[in-house]
Amino acid sequence: MKTALKIIAIVVATALFSCGGNGGKQQDYTDTPVKGKITISADESFKPVVDALVQVYESNNDSTKINVQYKPESECIKDLWNDSIRMVIATIKLTDAQIQSVVDSIHVVVNQLPVARDAVAVIANPASKDSLLTMAEIKMILTGTYTRPLVPVVDGLQSTSTIRFLVDSVLKGQKLTDKAMGASTSDSVINYVSKNPNAIGFIGVSWIGNQDDAQQLSFLKKVKIVAIESSDKPGKYVLPVQANIYTKRYPMTRDLVYILKEGHRGLGSGFANFMSGEIGQLIFKRAYLMPGRKNFIIRPAETKQ
Repeated sequence: MKTALKIIAIVVATALFSCGGNGGKQQDYTDTPVKGKITISADESFKPVVDALVQVYESNNDSTKINVQYKPESECIKDLWNDSIRMVIATIKLTDAQIQSVVDSIHVVVNQLPVARDAVAVIANPASKDSLLTMAEIKMILTGTYTRPLVPVVDGLQSTSTIRFLVDSVLKGQKLTDKAMGASTSDSVINYVSKNPNAIGFIGVSWIGNQDDAQQLSFLKKVKIVAIESSDKPGKYVLPVQANIYTKRYPMTRDLVYILKEGHRGLGSGFANFMSGEIGQLIFKRAYLMPGRKNFIIRPAETKQ
């Protein structure tokens, strides 16, 4: 009898220890892909499209609740080591070493996937003479050496994905001018540029690209989108529309990535699959981002640039 009890005890202990790589906490999960409640963090630059994704997912699965905390990208990066945040949506892609650091820290499976391609749009006051700019001129505006006293305006002066992109990919380590203005949110950038003729704004295209969205249409009445010299055809200027984002003719593009931290098939997995699936990709397309998981067909058309 004692031998039998010992065997049972060993089996139970083994089962408890092997409840996933999350310190035995997997048994505490109550969520599934279609039921439950989780918290995720997302780069504030992508609030319009993330709001749309969450709204549709919750509408299709009425037993779910996805709480989104919108933050600068650097704060989203910190959330990778926060086990109460199930997913991060930003423009970062983790290295193998960073993934291993998260796994070692919170003992959970980490998966990441680019789901869309975004562009950094340049906006100007309607009265501004600057409707066409080269990347060299963009660089001069950002460093404060442009021929006219234009002031760059961004969503914060540090820690945001837009700032990181401009410093890393455009300035390539050069210092951003001290005259640069920081606004608390992307819509604040739009409002500031609309009131200041010498301001040039830098925001994610999802804030102004969707001409089916009433709020974004109202934004486009306040500012104009600047065309940038094509990366493959000198002298040709292009707007951050989907075809130019897809081909990277528009020179300032970046990937939108989800990083999922989930040791079981839960609500985070369901939302991740939704973003990379048919409906999620259509939502990215309607937001005028380039869908990253579906083929995109370019049809010839007469357009005005």
